[in-house]
Amino acid sequence: MLVFAAHVPNSPLLMASIAGDRVGAISKTHEALELLAGHLYAAKPDTIVIIADLPTRYADAFSLSVSDPFVADLSEVGDLGYHQQYHPDFHLIDSLQRELRKLDEPVSLSTDPHLNFTAAIPLHILAEHLPNLKIVPLSPSDLTPKDHFVFGQSLKHALSASNKRLAVISTGDLSHTLTSFAPGGYDVAGASYDDTLLTLLEEHNVVGLLGLEEKLRHAAQESAYFKLLILLGVLDGMPVSTNLLSYEYPFGVGLAVLQFNLE
Repeated sequence: MLVFAAHVPNSPLLMASIAGDRVGAISKTHEALELLAGHLYAAKPDTIVIIADLPTRYADAFSLSVSDPFVADLSEVGDLGYHQQYHPDFHLIDSLQRELRKLDEPVSLSTDPHLNFTAAIPLHILAEHLPNLKIVPLSPSDLTPKDHFVFGQSLKHALSASNKRLAVISTGDLSHTLTSFAPGGYDVAGASYDDTLLTLLEEHNVVGLLGLEEKLRHAAQESAYFKLLILLGVLDGMPVSTNLLSYEYPFGVGLAVLQFNLE
């Protein structure tokens, strides 16, 4: 049973150990994530399916990771001392890969134990008070936007067979080109992309999201779109309202926290 759905940023600057005295610049995001963590705790999930840009990614297949334990690693973003472990939901991973293959979805298993910052940071922030939580890490592919949405629909079908309390969380930042000091430099497409994406999400306009121009996405240098499409596929056909909890870009990167309320 799906009990929680959300999209969160995964910026390394969310971590005080990395951001230092800059961490206060994204107070709205931290407040929203704290609120979201409370909602997640109240939902009492057994397992989180976390959709992130994992180290193992395939061009023509979606990747389900399985390892025990998973080791969260923030060394590539500057925190060499961070150490956290998570455990997989073996039974759910096995049933998902079986059901997805029956539906002719291109899915492959990975045994890489590393969780990079794109999964580790959201889990650190949201799941701190869920010590017995299991996880299912899932990575997108290089297939088309429609393929990602359809994969999400198939994933929904596969998840519906489970009697566990499930949360699905997609991760990623929006435009990286919102200011002159942004990682991607300034591009007017950045603000246009973020405004358009957030409006379409709040309207739950899947057709509009699938039709977002590739040129605009590339100019914005975003990292959330394909993960969001998988999540929206999971939510397809369900009575859902979208709540934008926060959006800010003090470092030139769009950080959006969204909760999809299951009605």
